Amino acid sequence: MFEKILIANRGEIACRVMETVHSLGASTVAVYSDADAASKHVALADEAVYIGGAAPHASYLLGDRIIAAAQATGAQAIHPGYGFLSENPEFVDAVEKAGLTFIGPSAAAIRAMGLKDAAKALMHKAGVPVVPGYHGDNQDAGFLAARADEITYPVLIKAVAGGGGKGMRLVERAEDFREALESAQGEAKSAFGNPDVLIEKYIQKPRHIEMQVFGDGETAVHLFERDCSLQRRHQKVIEEAPAPGMTPEMRAAMGQAAVRAAEAIGYKGAGTVEFIVDGSDGLRSDRFWFMEMNTRLQVEHPVTEAITGVDLVEWQLRVASGEALPKQQEELTITGHAFEARLYAEDVPKGFLPATGTLTHLSFPDGVRADSGVRAGDAISPWYDPMISKVISHGPTRSSALSQLARALEGTRVAGTTTNLGFLGALARHPGFAAGEVDTGLIARELDTLVENLGISTAIRIATAQLALGLKDAGAGEVGFSLWAPLQRSVHLGHEADAFEALVAVDGPDRQIWTLAGEEYVVVRQGGNWLLDGQRLPNCVRSGKNITVFDPFGVEFTLLDPVDRAVSAGGDPAVVEAPMPGLVKAIFAEAGASVREGDRLAILEAMKMEHALLAARDGIVADILARAGDQVEAGAALVRLEEI
Repeated sequence: MFEKILIANRGEIACRVMETVHSLGASTVAVYSDADAASKHVALADEAVYIGGAAPHASYLLGDRIIAAAQATGAQAIHPGYGFLSENPEFVDAVEKAGLTFIGPSAAAIRAMGLKDAAKALMHKAGVPVVPGYHGDNQDAGFLAARADEITYPVLIKAVAGGGGKGMRLVERAEDFREALESAQGEAKSAFGNPDVLIEKYIQKPRHIEMQVFGDGETAVHLFERDCSLQRRHQKVIEEAPAPGMTPEMRAAMGQAAVRAAEAIGYKGAGTVEFIVDGSDGLRSDRFWFMEMNTRLQVEHPVTEAITGVDLVEWQLRVASGEALPKQQEELTITGHAFEARLYAEDVPKGFLPATGTLTHLSFPDGVRADSGVRAGDAISPWYDPMISKVISHGPTRSSALSQLARALEGTRVAGTTTNLGFLGALARHPGFAAGEVDTGLIARELDTLVENLGISTAIRIATAQLALGLKDAGAGEVGFSLWAPLQRSVHLGHEADAFEALVAVDGPDRQIWTLAGEEYVVVRQGGNWLLDGQRLPNCVRSGKNITVFDPFGVEFTLLDPVDRAVSAGGDPAVVEAPMPGLVKAIFAEAGASVREGDRLAILEAMKMEHALLAARDGIVADILARAGDQVEAGAALVRLEEI
């Protein structure tokens, strides 16, 4: 076993790997960028080495600096985590050339599976079923359009070097193909340095089921399946293991196919073979096809660990140090059911737009596994993936595990940034999901229901105003109580486009009379709790002018200045602004040109994704205020239309 290991990653996965390394008695080395100097993974490590600027290409993607850090600190091995250099065969070659051990598969295995088109050809030769499509070298737009016509719509355009939904576009009509192709190729080139794509038939009621495999370089085993069908924009949201509705015959067939795939490339370490499954007629052993193999540990590996009792990171370390596979196939069994929900800083109603901010509050309920790379006080940076945590539940049955997940999400407290917590909670309580009726289109079909604004209750408004005025925990000497009449105070608060005024008359230390929109409400304190109509007011926390109410997922209000409290519902439609800090990848508008509502005017790259910025109305372009290559802050004006 290694004595010292460098983790060539950051955030949640770096923390996760360190926990297992420390449990085995070895020490750890972290690497960090300018943005991560005070991060959680640096604090957990035994040593930490600075490697460069905040942008990944200036730090976490610099393999030579990472290798130099390992050599300087005496580390014997490098664990890549996932993302960044984890599937870069040149990095693997460089690590081994430096006399270090790469904790993962060989460079040859990564190369074999690195390009989706070549991997599919290899899998077809190995007897693994593949999805109908075009996986060749010809990248001419007209040629690809003709292949899409032959496959028949709908089709998926996918980057051959892709992952995480980047460089992927669903095309349902022939007339939309060329624009989608251009967009996918541009995103693929930016994310992977390779614009090439493949075309595949889009399965109408698809399920995304993957098999966890583990090899020693010669033989391999599978650790059963995970269902990752709950996706948005081709990125996973909630994963579970085992897959609902899975039959023994289907599991055996998929497991054998996954093992054949791993053994065909002499796979060593943890990997995932992903399959697309036609769920229109239940799960059938002749209705699954190979999509791709991820030659690394997956984000969703905790659900496999929960149902098998296996620490996959420990297996990685043991096999990389020369030990045999810890268990054979017949020794692996499934116990219970597990779910993982990915908690992100993102604005769901605004199209899952990534968010930034400083976490003023972050806590998780007891009895739940929460893998997180951030703490209260840490910033969600625009430079990296905006994941806050993974929330994992495990129970004896699927229904009990899902109920545990729902309760865990309701008990999670996060403030300081917009999150998808309420959206995850709605998914966990969705009746179709509870019944096991899952496919990759569920979120798109049910999105309006899942993000439905249930309204801000009176109790939420009063709790917010009470905290804003310092009346939540005040005693008799602090509430402004008068012997002659209750003293009145007011506060103005805003939530998104809604602003309101709350007026309170303090009638003693344990009784308050609130007026909202002309209606009076009495709250009283009993046993240390404030009650409205016998119900406790929700908990809330404050940071500066922002107040977050946990009811149960978090609603954020801003303390407004009553002198300047004009609230705009939609901003200025004449100005296209950057919704977050990012890199301007392209400007499509030209001064003097006519544009229509919905036209693409610019592309902003932020948090590892491209975001198209559209015209909010018809008009004439007056000014171009940014250029391709500019790094801009949130709210920066990029394009201005002439006034109407």
